[in-house]
Amino acid sequence: MQPLPIAPPLGLYIHLPWCERKCPYCDFNSHEASVIPEMDYVDTLLRDLESDLALARGRRVDTVFIGGGTPSLFSARAIARLLAGIGSLLELSPAREVTMEANPGSAEAGKFAAFRAAGITRLSLGIQSFDDACLQALGRIHNSDQARAAIEYARAAGFDSFNIDLMHGLPKQSTVAAATDLQTALGFAPPHLSWYQLTIEPNTVFHKRPPLLPVEDTLADIQHAGEQLLAAANYRQYEVSAYSQPGYRCRHNLNYWTFGDYLGIGAGAHGKISLADGQIVRYAKKRQPHDYMAATAGLFTATRTELTAADITGEFMLNALRLNDGFSLAQFSAHTGQGVAVLEHRLQDFQRRGLLIVDGERVSASGLGRRFLDSVIAGFFPD
Repeated sequence: MQPLPIAPPLGLYIHLPWCERKCPYCDFNSHEASVIPEMDYVDTLLRDLESDLALARGRRVDTVFIGGGTPSLFSARAIARLLAGIGSLLELSPAREVTMEANPGSAEAGKFAAFRAAGITRLSLGIQSFDDACLQALGRIHNSDQARAAIEYARAAGFDSFNIDLMHGLPKQSTVAAATDLQTALGFAPPHLSWYQLTIEPNTVFHKRPPLLPVEDTLADIQHAGEQLLAAANYRQYEVSAYSQPGYRCRHNLNYWTFGDYLGIGAGAHGKISLADGQIVRYAKKRQPHDYMAATAGLFTATRTELTAADITGEFMLNALRLNDGFSLAQFSAHTGQGVAVLEHRLQDFQRRGLLIVDGERVSASGLGRRFLDSVIAGFFPD
């Protein structure tokens, strides 16, 4: 590996780990709490970031993403203090995208205008469904009326850019019901839509007590019907589960998928940084909020891994092949420090099998390759 000629774009991920009630499908680092030590946690986040400044090496941050948990449980005052502190420690792009995940509960929706005034430029609304029976099955604490109201609140607060998070393949859901859910979302003309299938993850309530999910044929019908609805409404799919109107793709997530760099602060947050010597490092912060907040300066990190050349190749493909447009070979070299020769044999093999399209300098998954994307990506990792 060689030092990268130009450092990749840099983002910042911030994890706020608390939620009102943990959903049975959720495998994120989230913790139920009735009282949140928000100001103490903000102070810890800023100490954590200060400890990581050497990793940023004076680079400008283009995007910020505040995830959770339920970040919108925090007060606008705490969010304003957090963003002001970040701005005092890092150089932020004047055109920065600052996304915060928010739930549709009325108490949170009522704070949307204050979040915008604090510096949030984009909301990601955890709607999941507009069907009350589905919401109940998913363990969500909001109802369909609150879901609809939250979207209107976001618009009224001045958020020109926002995302609706919507699931399909829900317990006992039919193709017609899933299509109705999606049509309801499209009726609000959201700038961005994350539309993805519910999956059962280890270490969740659903994994211990699986619900009755639609059969494979129904899931395939839902996917096909949904793609037709989205295309007819002029939403462009640019990633496996991401659709947007022109000009509203999520820049922060695009940075992940193009193997950009990002700092991670907060309990359980992950980061990925390209160092000046060409080494690429992944790290994770202490997972439990109590342990994280008790850490002293420089001791927030729980794990740190230096990626091997083979790991870097696999991880680049893991992200880039999720994009409908794929990647350029020049982009692979620029973001990995490796020559394209390391890919040639496998690219030729997958192209011969009809799984990848190699068009001059550009590589993307074919329609068949997207159906078997996990298998294609696995082919680029060490055995």
